[in-house]
Amino acid sequence: MRPDALVSAAGPVRVAVLGCADVAARRMLPALTGGGAATVAAIGSRDPARAADLAGRFGVPFAGTYADALDRPDVDAVYLPLPPALRGEWVRRALRAGKHVLAEKPLTTGAEHTAALLAEARARGLALVENMAFLHHRGHRTVYDRLASGDIGDLRHVTATFTIPPRPPGDLRNSRELGGGALLDAGVYPLRTAMRLLGPGLRVAGAALHLNDDGVDVAGSALLVGPRGVTAALTFGMAHAYRASYELHGSSGRMVLDRPYSAPVDHRPLLRVERDGRTEEVPLAADDQFARMGEEFARMVADPAAREPAAAASLVQAELVDEVARRAVRTQP
Repeated sequence: MRPDALVSAAGPVRVAVLGCADVAARRMLPALTGGGAATVAAIGSRDPARAADLAGRFGVPFAGTYADALDRPDVDAVYLPLPPALRGEWVRRALRAGKHVLAEKPLTTGAEHTAALLAEARARGLALVENMAFLHHRGHRTVYDRLASGDIGDLRHVTATFTIPPRPPGDLRNSRELGGGALLDAGVYPLRTAMRLLGPGLRVAGAALHLNDDGVDVAGSALLVGPRGVTAALTFGMAHAYRASYELHGSSGRMVLDRPYSAPVDHRPLLRVERDGRTEEVPLAADDQFARMGEEFARMVADPAAREPAAAASLVQAELVDEVARRAVRTQP
């Protein structure tokens, strides 16, 4: 029997969390332990005591090392919030242990590696899903629907920004060895926004990366062009004041969505629609994008047909990240 059949027959997907990163403790564990299509069966860490502490906080029945959690027969899937440079090894180990995988973004630090892991998952009949949780916030649906209905005419240009304040010393995002840097950490959000709004066939027309004294990119921008000439100007960084937004410029109006990437569970995003000299403010419903991501992951575990579009998008994203890095003009202090 295929792994997806075993899981769907057993009820909720039983997940082992490998790693005690902030995103796991702050967002994914509350979402997965809140009841629904997935549940947390185990937590693994390099430090078993840290795993035990986190398991106690969320009522998870088992804690141990990464290998301990991965080897448990009551685990159907793993969630990997490990640093980018370490994800590939543990994604492969999880797949070879017969587990489905939900991994933090980006899946790996390069398109070639991402393609190999996606191919291995496909060959083994397992789901390998990149945790682009923001895509599943229900508020985006209003944007897509109003764009499709012609509220701002034909789409001409997209501007997307995600910047965060400087990381403290020792933060993994400041480490080249661990796959840190603004492009991989923050840049994938506006990049994926451009993919969603402009569709397939994007090309990188130009890019810039600003490096710190250690050679880590802390700021950047990119210009992308779609096959119909629609452009996207992207800004990302981790040496800035916090800002998260995207703007859609149309032939007869403009839409702006605030905080599209890191919305807290209780945050109600505000959509502004400008046309004919008037501004309409549309409060959107609060939503837990990590809970929605958990539901989507469970759906992909149960339904192999649902996996391929997400896998294809993850590979395109990785290829675009590589292209931005290749095309970028680099500056340093």
